[in-house]
Amino acid sequence: MTELIERAGAGPDAAGAPPVELSMQQAVNRALRTLLAEDPDVLVFGEDVGALGGVFRVTDGLQREFGDKRVFDTPLAESAIMGMAVGLAMNGWRPVPELQFDGFAYPAIDQIVNQVARMNYRTRGSAPMPITLRLPSFGGIQAPEHHGESLEALFAHTPGLKVVAPSDPAEAYTLLLQSVRSDDPVVFMEPKARYWDRRPVRLREPSDPIGTSRVVREGSHATLVAWGAMVHKCLQVAELAAEDGVDLEVLDLRWLKPVDTAGLAASVSRTGRAVVVHEAPLTAGLGAEVAALVTENCFRDLSGPVQRVTGFDVPYPAGPLEGQYLPTIDRILLAVQRTLEY
Repeated sequence: MTELIERAGAGPDAAGAPPVELSMQQAVNRALRTLLAEDPDVLVFGEDVGALGGVFRVTDGLQREFGDKRVFDTPLAESAIMGMAVGLAMNGWRPVPELQFDGFAYPAIDQIVNQVARMNYRTRGSAPMPITLRLPSFGGIQAPEHHGESLEALFAHTPGLKVVAPSDPAEAYTLLLQSVRSDDPVVFMEPKARYWDRRPVRLREPSDPIGTSRVVREGSHATLVAWGAMVHKCLQVAELAAEDGVDLEVLDLRWLKPVDTAGLAASVSRTGRAVVVHEAPLTAGLGAEVAALVTENCFRDLSGPVQRVTGFDVPYPAGPLEGQYLPTIDRILLAVQRTLEY
């Protein structure tokens, strides 16, 4: 598997220090530990994040290190968790709430949309909302119903929210630092299927501005645009396509709100073709916005229509049916073949 291109920038590791073998789960844990240590106003709370260390053990050991006043459990009431985050933010804290699964976010939509996203605007800047909602997201772990969703379009459509989805451990570390330090509310969508993805990681401070995409594999025949776990799937597709002489570029969008229009356009203008891959249903998915941006900014450079490979327009299925729902390598390769026919 082609290694992701390493981003430049200073980091907490000493210069020249060897990379550390980490999973995404451990990288998020490292980022939370860094944030708690550097800023006494950072609070981590949610469902079972304290003594248990979270259902995915992402917060393991944090309560022991920082105490139960800064890392603590809440009732299993998502609307209360987000309402509490709003009150804490209004009183100078920097909350990092966790909801156990993305499907559990629905009961908190009122607080997220009407309070978290709007409070800064409503108060003309006097009540910023430096809240980072950590949301284990997407599918791929064969979980029960309500435990797998792809809600990025819902959050990206909400003015006032920023939305980000890391694709590997190094990105999870850097992007979480960037999110929590921001004074704007961020929905941090952690791909559950990649929690156990282990690789050598250099822990680095953020160097790219918020809203920046990254090319993780350079190519010339078409651009695969993805985020979260689908970046890994697209890298697999690119490796297979290369065996047949097809050179695919893979663009990790990273920030789903704001979208890096310039980076997206630069990649597609080079290759002349685009295939957008995401787990959410097709209709009104974020891929439609990406396709529109490509058409608006790259129309004269396009050699073929933008293709989308997505989930289907059905409720997100329970575990046994995920294989039929999620984008597959074959479906992505077929979309590449379609756009190359023009």
